[in-house]
Amino acid sequence: MTASSAWTFKAFGHYRSVLERSSLTVGAPGPLECLVQVRACALNFPDLLLIAGKYQLKPELPATPGMEAMGIVEQAGPGSRFTPGDRVSISVLHGAFVDRGVFPDAFLMPVPKGMTDEQAAAFHVTYQTSFCGLERRAGLKAGQTLLVHGAAGGVGTAAVQLGVAMGATVIATAGGPEKCAVAQKCGAHHVIDTRSEDFVERVKSLTEGKGADVIYDPIGGETFDKSTKVLAFEGRLLVIGFASGTIPSIMVNRLLLKTASVVGLQWGAYKLIAPHLVEEAHRTLSGMFEAGKIAPIINPRRFTFAQLPDALAHLESRQAVGKVVISTSAT
Repeated sequence: MTASSAWTFKAFGHYRSVLERSSLTVGAPGPLECLVQVRACALNFPDLLLIAGKYQLKPELPATPGMEAMGIVEQAGPGSRFTPGDRVSISVLHGAFVDRGVFPDAFLMPVPKGMTDEQAAAFHVTYQTSFCGLERRAGLKAGQTLLVHGAAGGVGTAAVQLGVAMGATVIATAGGPEKCAVAQKCGAHHVIDTRSEDFVERVKSLTEGKGADVIYDPIGGETFDKSTKVLAFEGRLLVIGFASGTIPSIMVNRLLLKTASVVGLQWGAYKLIAPHLVEEAHRTLSGMFEAGKIAPIINPRRFTFAQLPDALAHLESRQAVGKVVISTSAT
Protein backbone atom coordinates (compact mmCIF):
# COMPACT_ATOMS: atom_id res chain seq x y z
CA MET A 1 0.00 0.00 0.00
CA THR A 2 1.19 3.51 -0.84
CA ALA A 3 0.19 6.79 0.82
CA SER A 4 -1.50 9.41 -1.31
CA SER A 5 -3.10 12.82 -0.92
CA ALA A 6 -6.25 13.76 -2.87
CA TRP A 7 -8.85 16.48 -3.17
CA THR A 8 -12.31 14.98 -2.68
CA PHE A 9 -15.93 16.04 -2.21
CA LYS A 10 -18.76 14.20 -0.46
CA ALA A 11 -21.60 16.38 -1.75
CA PHE A 12 -22.16 18.50 -4.84
CA GLY A 13 -21.79 22.23 -4.40
CA HIS A 14 -19.42 25.16 -4.75
CA TYR A 15 -15.80 24.02 -4.59
CA ARG A 16 -15.00 26.40 -1.72
CA SER A 17 -17.64 24.67 0.39
CA VAL A 18 -17.34 20.99 -0.54
CA LEU A 19 -13.72 20.31 -1.53
CA GLU A 20 -11.48 18.88 1.16
CA ARG A 21 -8.02 17.42 1.13
CA SER A 22 -7.85 13.76 2.19
CA SER A 23 -5.18 11.18 2.92
CA LEU A 24 -5.64 7.93 1.03
CA THR A 25 -3.84 4.66 0.49
CA VAL A 26 -3.48 3.10 -2.93
CA GLY A 27 -2.71 -0.50 -3.69
CA ALA A 28 -0.37 -2.05 -6.23
CA PRO A 29 -1.37 -1.73 -9.88
CA GLY A 30 -3.26 -4.64 -11.39
CA PRO A 31 -3.07 -5.93 -14.96
CA LEU A 32 -2.83 -3.12 -17.52
CA GLU A 33 -2.52 -0.51 -14.77
CA CYS A 34 0.22 1.78 -13.47
CA LEU A 35 0.95 3.45 -10.14
CA VAL A 36 1.85 7.02 -11.07
CA GLN A 37 3.49 9.73 -9.00
CA VAL A 38 1.67 12.85 -10.20
CA ARG A 39 3.87 15.89 -10.88
CA ALA A 40 1.33 18.41 -12.21
CA CYS A 41 -2.44 18.69 -12.74
CA ALA A 42 -4.24 20.87 -15.28
CA LEU A 43 -7.63 22.45 -14.69
CA ASN A 44 -10.55 22.43 -17.10
CA PHE A 45 -13.88 24.26 -16.98
CA PRO A 46 -15.79 20.94 -16.61
CA ASP A 47 -14.01 20.47 -13.24
CA LEU A 48 -16.13 23.30 -11.86
CA LEU A 49 -19.30 21.80 -13.29
CA LEU A 50 -18.48 18.31 -11.99
CA ILE A 51 -17.99 19.52 -8.41
CA ALA A 52 -21.20 21.55 -8.58
CA GLY A 53 -23.19 18.59 -9.91
CA LYS A 54 -23.91 20.43 -13.18
CA TYR A 55 -21.80 18.31 -15.54
CA GLN A 56 -23.33 15.67 -17.81
CA LEU A 57 -21.47 13.09 -15.75
CA LYS A 58 -22.32 12.78 -12.05
CA PRO A 59 -19.84 10.52 -10.27
CA GLU A 60 -20.62 8.40 -7.24
CA LEU A 61 -19.75 10.22 -4.04
CA PRO A 62 -17.31 10.72 -2.48
CA ALA A 63 -15.38 11.60 -5.63
CA THR A 64 -12.13 13.19 -6.73
CA PRO A 65 -12.28 15.81 -9.51
CA GLY A 66 -9.64 16.42 -12.15
CA MET A 67 -9.55 15.43 -15.82
CA GLU A 68 -5.87 15.58 -16.66
CA ALA A 69 -2.43 15.44 -15.11
CA MET A 70 1.13 14.34 -15.73
CA GLY A 71 3.34 12.01 -13.73
CA ILE A 72 6.07 9.40 -13.51
CA VAL A 73 5.29 5.67 -13.53
CA GLU A 74 6.41 4.15 -10.21
CA GLN A 75 5.07 0.63 -10.74
CA ALA A 76 3.67 -1.05 -13.84
CA GLY A 77 1.19 -3.90 -13.56
CA PRO A 78 1.26 -7.10 -15.62
CA GLY A 79 0.83 -6.44 -19.33
CA SER A 80 1.28 -2.67 -19.08
CA ARG A 81 2.95 -1.00 -22.05
CA PHE A 82 4.79 1.32 -19.64
CA THR A 83 7.79 0.78 -17.38
CA PRO A 84 8.90 2.51 -14.16
CA GLY A 85 10.38 5.91 -14.90
CA ASP A 86 8.21 6.61 -17.94
CA ARG A 87 6.69 10.10 -18.15
CA VAL A 88 2.97 9.90 -18.89
CA SER A 89 0.04 12.22 -19.46
CA ILE A 90 -3.10 11.20 -17.57
CA SER A 91 -6.57 11.76 -19.00
CA VAL A 92 -9.63 10.64 -17.01
CA LEU A 93 -13.25 11.69 -16.64
CA HIS A 94 -12.45 12.53 -13.00
CA GLY A 95 -9.90 11.50 -10.38
CA ALA A 96 -6.73 13.30 -11.46
CA PHE A 97 -6.36 15.67 -8.50
CA VAL A 98 -4.12 13.34 -6.49
CA ASP A 99 -0.40 13.27 -5.82
CA ARG A 100 -0.23 9.52 -6.45
CA GLY A 101 -2.73 7.11 -7.98
CA VAL A 102 -3.35 3.92 -9.92
CA PHE A 103 -4.60 4.50 -13.47
CA PRO A 104 -5.53 2.13 -16.31
CA ASP A 105 -3.10 2.00 -19.22
CA ALA A 106 -5.92 3.17 -21.50
CA PHE A 107 -5.95 6.53 -19.69
CA LEU A 108 -2.20 7.09 -20.00
CA MET A 109 -0.24 8.45 -22.95
CA PRO A 110 3.54 8.83 -23.39
CA VAL A 111 4.81 12.40 -23.02
CA PRO A 112 6.30 13.80 -26.26
CA LYS A 113 10.02 14.49 -26.31
CA GLY A 114 11.02 17.92 -25.04
CA MET A 115 7.74 18.64 -23.24
CA THR A 116 7.81 20.08 -19.71
CA ASP A 117 5.77 18.60 -16.86
CA GLU A 118 3.33 21.52 -16.98
CA GLN A 119 2.89 21.26 -20.74
CA ALA A 120 2.35 17.51 -20.48
CA ALA A 121 -0.35 17.98 -17.84
CA ALA A 122 -2.10 20.50 -20.09
CA PHE A 123 -1.65 18.72 -23.43
CA HIS A 124 -4.20 15.96 -23.65
CA VAL A 125 -7.74 17.25 -23.17
CA THR A 126 -7.54 20.60 -24.96
CA TYR A 127 -5.50 19.51 -27.97
CA GLN A 128 -7.44 16.27 -28.41
CA THR A 129 -10.72 18.21 -28.20
CA SER A 130 -9.60 20.80 -30.71
CA PHE A 131 -7.99 18.31 -33.10
CA CYS A 132 -10.98 15.97 -33.05
CA GLY A 133 -13.34 18.90 -33.55
CA LEU A 134 -11.43 20.58 -36.37
CA GLU A 135 -10.10 17.56 -38.22
CA ARG A 136 -12.70 14.84 -37.69
CA ARG A 137 -15.99 16.61 -36.99
CA ALA A 138 -15.62 19.82 -39.02
CA GLY A 139 -13.26 18.61 -41.74
CA LEU A 140 -11.20 21.81 -41.74
CA LYS A 141 -9.09 22.09 -44.89
CA ALA A 142 -6.07 24.17 -45.82
CA GLY A 143 -7.12 27.47 -47.32
CA GLN A 144 -10.41 27.65 -45.42
CA THR A 145 -11.29 30.29 -42.82
CA LEU A 146 -11.54 29.27 -39.16
CA LEU A 147 -13.15 31.51 -36.52
CA VAL A 148 -12.12 30.62 -32.95
CA HIS A 149 -14.04 32.07 -30.00
CA GLY A 150 -12.48 32.25 -26.52
CA ALA A 151 -9.12 32.11 -28.26
CA ALA A 152 -7.04 32.86 -25.14
CA GLY A 153 -8.39 29.95 -23.07
CA GLY A 154 -7.23 26.35 -22.92
CA VAL A 155 -9.17 24.89 -25.85
CA GLY A 156 -9.09 28.21 -27.70
CA THR A 157 -5.31 28.51 -27.79
CA ALA A 158 -5.09 24.88 -28.92
CA ALA A 159 -7.66 25.50 -31.69
CA VAL A 160 -5.81 28.58 -32.96
CA GLN A 161 -2.47 26.75 -33.10
CA LEU A 162 -3.99 23.71 -34.80
CA GLY A 163 -5.90 25.82 -37.28
CA VAL A 164 -2.70 27.57 -38.32
CA ALA A 165 -0.84 24.23 -38.51
CA MET A 166 -3.62 22.82 -40.72
CA GLY A 167 -3.24 25.68 -43.18
CA ALA A 168 -6.38 27.67 -42.37
CA THR A 169 -6.73 31.43 -42.12
CA VAL A 170 -7.52 31.89 -38.43
CA ILE A 171 -9.68 34.68 -37.03
CA ALA A 172 -9.63 34.75 -33.22
CA THR A 173 -11.92 36.49 -30.75
CA ALA A 174 -10.99 37.31 -27.16
CA GLY A 175 -11.95 39.81 -24.48
CA GLY A 176 -9.40 42.51 -23.75
CA PRO A 177 -5.89 43.43 -24.97
CA GLU A 178 -4.07 40.83 -22.82
CA LYS A 179 -6.15 37.95 -24.13
CA CYS A 180 -5.94 39.23 -27.69
CA ALA A 181 -2.15 39.26 -27.36
CA VAL A 182 -2.23 35.58 -26.35
CA ALA A 183 -4.31 34.69 -29.41
CA GLN A 184 -1.88 36.60 -31.61
CA LYS A 185 1.05 34.79 -30.00
CA CYS A 186 -0.62 31.51 -30.94
CA GLY A 187 -0.48 32.53 -34.59
CA ALA A 188 -3.94 33.95 -35.30
CA HIS A 189 -3.95 35.91 -38.55
CA HIS A 190 -6.64 38.32 -37.31
CA VAL A 191 -7.68 39.07 -33.71
CA ILE A 192 -10.95 40.71 -32.66
CA ASP A 193 -11.33 42.27 -29.20
CA THR A 194 -14.96 41.52 -28.32
CA ARG A 195 -14.91 44.16 -25.59
CA SER A 196 -14.59 46.93 -28.13
CA GLU A 197 -15.70 45.45 -31.46
CA ASP A 198 -18.62 43.49 -32.92
CA PHE A 199 -17.16 40.28 -34.28
CA VAL A 200 -20.02 39.79 -36.76
CA GLU A 201 -19.23 42.91 -38.74
CA ARG A 202 -15.48 42.36 -38.54
CA VAL A 203 -15.69 38.76 -39.75
CA LYS A 204 -17.89 39.83 -42.66
CA SER A 205 -15.34 42.49 -43.55
CA LEU A 206 -12.34 40.17 -43.26
CA THR A 207 -13.98 37.50 -45.41
CA GLU A 208 -15.51 39.96 -47.92
CA GLY A 209 -18.96 38.84 -46.88
CA LYS A 210 -18.33 35.12 -47.33
CA GLY A 211 -18.12 34.24 -43.63
CA ALA A 212 -16.14 31.51 -41.85
CA ASP A 213 -16.00 27.95 -43.13
CA VAL A 214 -15.58 26.58 -39.61
CA ILE A 215 -16.50 28.26 -36.31
CA TYR A 216 -15.11 26.87 -33.06
CA ASP A 217 -17.40 27.83 -30.17
CA PRO A 218 -16.68 26.87 -26.54
CA ILE A 219 -18.80 29.75 -25.24
CA GLY A 220 -22.42 29.26 -26.36
CA GLY A 221 -25.13 31.76 -25.48
CA GLU A 222 -25.19 34.96 -27.54
CA THR A 223 -21.85 34.10 -29.12
CA PHE A 224 -23.38 30.99 -30.70
CA ASP A 225 -26.42 32.89 -31.98
CA LYS A 226 -24.30 35.63 -33.56
CA SER A 227 -21.96 33.03 -35.06
CA THR A 228 -24.78 31.61 -37.20
CA LYS A 229 -24.81 35.00 -38.96
CA VAL A 230 -21.23 34.60 -40.18
CA LEU A 231 -21.26 30.98 -41.36
CA ALA A 232 -20.07 30.57 -44.91
CA PHE A 233 -21.95 28.48 -47.47
CA GLU A 234 -21.62 24.85 -46.29
CA GLY A 235 -20.05 26.20 -43.09
CA ARG A 236 -19.72 24.11 -39.91
CA LEU A 237 -20.33 25.52 -36.44
CA LEU A 238 -18.62 23.37 -33.80
CA VAL A 239 -20.36 23.16 -30.41
CA ILE A 240 -17.52 22.65 -27.91
CA GLY A 241 -19.11 23.87 -24.67
CA PHE A 242 -21.08 26.54 -22.86
CA ALA A 243 -18.61 28.63 -20.87
CA SER A 244 -21.11 31.51 -20.92
CA GLY A 245 -23.45 29.39 -18.81
CA THR A 246 -26.24 29.61 -21.38
CA ILE A 247 -27.18 26.75 -23.73
CA PRO A 248 -28.39 28.37 -26.96
CA SER A 249 -31.17 27.44 -29.35
CA ILE A 250 -30.60 27.04 -33.07
CA MET A 251 -32.13 29.33 -35.69
CA VAL A 252 -32.44 26.56 -38.24
CA ASN A 253 -33.56 28.90 -41.01
CA ARG A 254 -30.01 30.31 -41.07
CA LEU A 255 -28.65 26.80 -41.52
CA LEU A 256 -31.07 26.11 -44.35
CA LEU A 257 -30.27 29.32 -46.22
CA LYS A 258 -26.52 28.71 -46.02
CA THR A 259 -26.61 24.90 -46.38
CA ALA A 260 -24.67 24.96 -43.12
CA SER A 261 -24.27 22.54 -40.21
CA VAL A 262 -24.10 22.68 -36.44
CA VAL A 263 -21.80 19.90 -35.25
CA GLY A 264 -21.56 18.67 -31.66
CA LEU A 265 -18.47 17.28 -29.97
CA GLN A 266 -18.19 15.37 -26.71
CA TRP A 267 -14.57 14.35 -26.92
CA GLY A 268 -14.69 12.24 -23.74
CA ALA A 269 -17.04 9.81 -25.48
CA TYR A 270 -14.26 8.81 -27.87
CA LYS A 271 -12.22 7.45 -24.97
CA LEU A 272 -15.04 5.02 -24.23
CA ILE A 273 -16.42 4.29 -27.70
CA ALA A 274 -13.41 4.64 -30.02
CA PRO A 275 -10.19 4.74 -27.94
CA HIS A 276 -8.08 3.86 -30.99
CA LEU A 277 -8.93 7.30 -32.42
CA VAL A 278 -7.63 8.94 -29.25
CA GLU A 279 -4.33 7.05 -29.59
CA GLU A 280 -4.05 7.98 -33.26
CA ALA A 281 -4.69 11.63 -32.45
CA HIS A 282 -2.07 11.57 -29.68
CA ARG A 283 0.56 10.28 -32.08
CA THR A 284 -0.30 12.99 -34.59
CA LEU A 285 -0.35 15.74 -31.97
CA SER A 286 2.91 14.54 -30.42
CA GLY A 287 4.55 14.77 -33.83
CA MET A 288 3.20 18.29 -34.28
CA PHE A 289 4.62 19.33 -30.89
CA GLU A 290 8.02 17.80 -31.61
CA ALA A 291 8.04 19.63 -34.96
CA GLY A 292 7.41 22.94 -33.18
CA LYS A 293 3.96 23.50 -34.70
CA ILE A 294 1.99 23.48 -31.41
CA ALA A 295 2.81 24.01 -27.72
CA PRO A 296 0.50 24.38 -24.68
CA ILE A 297 0.14 27.91 -23.35
CA ILE A 298 0.52 27.77 -19.56
CA ASN A 299 -1.09 30.43 -17.37
CA PRO A 300 1.67 32.54 -15.80
CA ARG A 301 0.17 32.35 -12.33
CA ARG A 302 1.51 29.32 -10.45
CA PHE A 303 -0.36 27.25 -7.84
CA THR A 304 0.65 24.44 -5.50
CA PHE A 305 -1.42 21.32 -4.85
CA ALA A 306 -2.61 22.83 -1.57
CA GLN A 307 -3.91 25.87 -3.50
CA LEU A 308 -6.32 23.96 -5.72
CA PRO A 309 -9.38 26.00 -4.55
CA ASP A 310 -7.52 29.22 -5.41
CA ALA A 311 -6.60 27.80 -8.81
CA LEU A 312 -10.25 26.91 -9.45
CA ALA A 313 -11.23 30.45 -8.46
CA HIS A 314 -8.75 31.83 -10.98
CA LEU A 315 -10.26 29.60 -13.67
CA GLU A 316 -13.79 30.58 -12.67
CA SER A 317 -12.94 34.29 -12.83
CA ARG A 318 -12.51 34.05 -16.63
CA GLN A 319 -9.33 36.08 -16.23
CA ALA A 320 -7.02 33.14 -16.86
CA VAL A 321 -5.21 32.76 -20.16
CA GLY A 322 -4.04 29.40 -21.45
CA LYS A 323 -4.16 26.44 -19.09
CA VAL A 324 -4.18 26.79 -15.30
CA VAL A 325 -1.81 24.20 -13.82
CA ILE A 326 -1.07 23.16 -10.24
CA SER A 327 2.14 21.50 -9.09
CA THR A 328 2.12 18.55 -6.72
CA SER A 329 5.84 18.90 -5.99
CA ALA A 330 5.01 21.53 -3.33
CA THR A 331 2.19 21.13 -0.83
